[in-house]
Order: sequence, then C-alpha cells, then structure tokens
Amino acid sequence: MPHGGRTASIFVCVSDKIVESVIDQFRTRAEAGKRKYGTTMERDDLTLMQWLQHLQEELMDAAVYVEKLKGEMEKR
Repeated sequence: MPHGGRTASIFVCVSDKIVESVIDQFRTRAEAGKRKYGTTMERDDLTLMQWLQHLQEELMDAAVYVEKLKGEMEKR
C-alpha cells in the first residue's frame, strides 16, 4: 500500500457544486470498480505495458463516444 501502509483518502471542501459532483462520481466509480474487479487502482499485478493497453482501450472507447455524439448533433 502507498503512504506507509495507510489508505489514501481525499477530503475536499469546495463550494463548487460541479466539482463536488465530479468527486462524488469518482468515489462511486471507484466503489463499483472494487466490487466488479475485486481490486483498486493501487493494484500492482499489471506491467507498465498492460496499464498502457488499458489506457489505450479506454481512450478508443472515448473516441467512439465522441463520434456517436457528433453524429447525434449533426442530425439536429
């Protein structure tokens, strides 16, 4: 574990509702990932190339989402 065996926590006090929403979404996503995969991003069983492969696949998904939304906007 990082930080000398302590679990890292983020406590952010902001008055920006949009930032608060994003932080809540990060927490929800992290909890869902832990339930689905049984691990966190602190895992150390992947190589650098495996992490890069995961990143590349996520970015490709994002590009597909952008293309889909552009198509929807063009229909309007």
